[in-house]
Amino acid sequence: MIFVKGQRIGYVRVSTYEQNPERQLEQMQLDRLFVDHASGKDTNRPELDSLLAFVREGDVVVVHSMDRLARNLDDLRKLVFQLTRKGIQIEFVKEHLTFTGDDSPMANLLLSVMGAFAEFERALIKERQKEGIAIAKKKGIYKGRKRTVTPEQVSEMRTRIAHGETKSDVARTFGISRETLYQYLRGN
Repeated sequence: MIFVKGQRIGYVRVSTYEQNPERQLEQMQLDRLFVDHASGKDTNRPELDSLLAFVREGDVVVVHSMDRLARNLDDLRKLVFQLTRKGIQIEFVKEHLTFTGDDSPMANLLLSVMGAFAEFERALIKERQKEGIAIAKKKGIYKGRKRTVTPEQVSEMRTRIAHGETKSDVARTFGISRETLYQYLRGN
């Protein structure tokens, strides 16, 4: 496959608004940057969708590391193949790997191994987090995640829903997910 000279497009993902997205691709020469403030648990991310719609043959997508693009091997492989099939290169800075679509069996093996390792590492982190929470609960020092909505706001949510406003609209108004809204409505 012959690549036409295109743009260098950066993709950054951080899980929370408190995290600094700038460190991931600092000092990289990029023509455009897409930044998601979202979990990497799946590929349903607005800026990732925008990036996929924006990139064209000959472009290079630059990502800090594989785990910033996808948290599991299936999603990682799917995204890499989706991009490279369109003639788009993908470059992972931390791993020093670039995929073009004309990749050797060794490159495909590296993608699978590195992606599997990232998925395994994430599973270990979650396991340690779970263990830490269990220990903190036994000691009586675990308070859980801080509430983002006040009791007054929960009351307002209930009133709005009782007056016919959709749960999706209420959740959007308060800047929370529908699942979080349901948890508040259940009193959790």
